[in-house]
Amino acid sequence: MMDVAAHAEGLLRDVVEFDGVELVYVEYRPEGSPSVLRIYIDKPGGVDLQDCERVSKQASALLDEENFILHRYVLEVSSPGIERPLFKEADYRRFVGKEIRVITTETIENRRKFTGLIRTFSEGILKLEFDGETYQIPFSKISKANLVHQFK
Repeated sequence: MMDVAAHAEGLLRDVVEFDGVELVYVEYRPEGSPSVLRIYIDKPGGVDLQDCERVSKQASALLDEENFILHRYVLEVSSPGIERPLFKEADYRRFVGKEIRVITTETIENRRKFTGLIRTFSEGILKLEFDGETYQIPFSKISKANLVHQFK
């Protein structure tokens, strides 16, 4: 069975990523009628309605041409939000100094959930500071991570 999200991401990356726009991730929800294909985009300073509209038009045309999604679906394009998920190693390097929440696949120093500031990300190791302690978390052990928005 085809991984629709992965196939769509591979197809759309070159179309989406120009003018500083980044394809953050693609999500496919086959349950429900119609199914939903969500494309999350971002750029420094955030995306606006015009960015989403442009990506939506280009993605829609390419997806219609490729015609690999067998069921009726709705295409949604949006920002990943203020608590953006982190997927790639480059995400961690980009957000050095920012607060994140991390869940690991296994226990590291007697815990699986961490919240702290990214100090560095190098050679596959995230150094996260929390309460004066620095935790070293291998990228391969991260199950889920996202930015933490600071309300002021």
